[in-house]
Amino acid sequence: MEYNDSSNHDSENQSSKWYIELVDGNKFIVLFILSLGLYAIWWMYKSWRFFQQKEEPDMMPAARAIFGIFWAYPLFKRIQKYAKKNGYTSTYNSGLLFVGYFCMNLSSRLPDPIGLVAIMAFAFLIPPVRALNFAIMNSDDYDGEEVGRYSTGQMALVAFGIIFWAMIILELFSKPSF
Repeated sequence: MEYNDSSNHDSENQSSKWYIELVDGNKFIVLFILSLGLYAIWWMYKSWRFFQQKEEPDMMPAARAIFGIFWAYPLFKRIQKYAKKNGYTSTYNSGLLFVGYFCMNLSSRLPDPIGLVAIMAFAFLIPPVRALNFAIMNSDDYDGEEVGRYSTGQMALVAFGIIFWAMIILELFSKPSF
């Protein structure tokens, strides 16, 4: 999510709404996988930052993102509450999503290649991503748009991700079998 003054976005829609560029679900999955799950920290930071600016100025979004495994459940609950307030009719179980996300993160400690299953943790973040995007796009206070193009930083992340995944795959196939 990127926050911009709406007057910089659309000259014909001059309002007091904040313009927010949102990452759609498919783009989120790509960035999550290519960053080996690190994109989740950035997404959590931007989500907590959104709620900080919206309602709770003394919140520390960076700390909540870094320790995201402990703050995922409250974030999922807050997103669902905000989404429902803005007309979101789908529901998800924040507790089950948290448990799944937590277990997937723990699975990264398993020996290779089994530990690579942890990359599937994105599946437990998709419902909150979609709910938050819906809520922002349907809010009276924000002008949200799911942007399909990749920013320069995201393109750099994609490039590094491709290199890292190539190294991981090469390493998996180069291990001698005994």
